Amino acid sequence: ADVLIVALGKPHFINADYVKKNAIVIDIGITKKGTKTLGDVEFDKVKQKAGFITPVPGGVGPLTVAYLLKNVFLLAHKK
Repeated sequence: ADVLIVALGKPHFINADYVKKNAIVIDIGITKKGTKTLGDVEFDKVKQKAGFITPVPGGVGPLTVAYLLKNVFLLAHKK
């Protein structure tokens, strides 16, 4: 696929073998293991093959929080 969006809940499930060269990889999955936060994509290996990849943590999480706050604000100010 040209765009791969991953939300499996299985840490490091997607490796470079699953990814097409120069693909866009969006990792939404988050798993906590001890003090570490892991994504569903094996970031260090896949980033060498992908054209764009989101990190975990710090990828889509801040966008999720921003849209949640926006929606709460809009709901609170709805007339």
